[in-house]
Amino acid sequence: MKIAVITGASSGMGREFVTQLDQSEQFDELWLIARRKERLEELQASVKAKVRAIPLDLGKRESIDAYKALLEEHKPEVAVLVNAAGFGHFQAFADVSLDAQCDMVDLNARALMSMTYVTLPYMKEGSRVYQLGSLSSFQPVPCINVYAATKAFVLSFSRALNVEWKSRGIRVMAVCPYWVKTEFFDRAKTDDTISYYNYMYEASGVVKQAIRDMKKGKDVSIHGKYPKLQVALVKFLPHKLIMKIWCNQQKIK
Repeated sequence: MKIAVITGASSGMGREFVTQLDQSEQFDELWLIARRKERLEELQASVKAKVRAIPLDLGKRESIDAYKALLEEHKPEVAVLVNAAGFGHFQAFADVSLDAQCDMVDLNARALMSMTYVTLPYMKEGSRVYQLGSLSSFQPVPCINVYAATKAFVLSFSRALNVEWKSRGIRVMAVCPYWVKTEFFDRAKTDDTISYYNYMYEASGVVKQAIRDMKKGKDVSIHGKYPKLQVALVKFLPHKLIMKIWCNQQKIK
């Protein structure tokens, strides 16, 4: 049984991956993971592959065990894994509770790494892993502090793993979008700490670029001319200057 596993599948980037992967490739089943089962089941009406709705909160370690048990029971061939589950907070570090900060690290970093680890035995040559990073993966970002740090982990982890798994014929790529119009903002933005959004992209464009870049053999996918330029500049400019520019844009004192 050939399947694709997509986390964070009920909305945003994850949901867009469901749509585009189903259109571009044949799967026996789509294993869709998110907390809201009804949102996952709704997707069956818009895709041709059979949907297996798996309601799990990947921020909890027992959810990884539950997913692992499903793999052991069904023994599928995982052709594609998309780790799109994650969230952020657009506030100063001290204004976000410790529980929320730890939850962010658990979901954005630990769960992504764990999902990748337990899925490996069910992948073979030609399998692909899409890891959702961010443009903030490339630089420290005041007032998106912990979120950016978790995405830096995703970038480093994914690029290194792509090298490690080359001999297995398994590709790993970090998808690092700029601002994207999704439900992510409903949770991340609770006040006006972050208020300057110079470019806003569509999830469809980001995912289309990611699928194209995977076929090209890239280990990082960045959608849009401006984000690509920013990443190039960040490689050469001091991070102190980059953070100063960011703070001036957001009027952070």
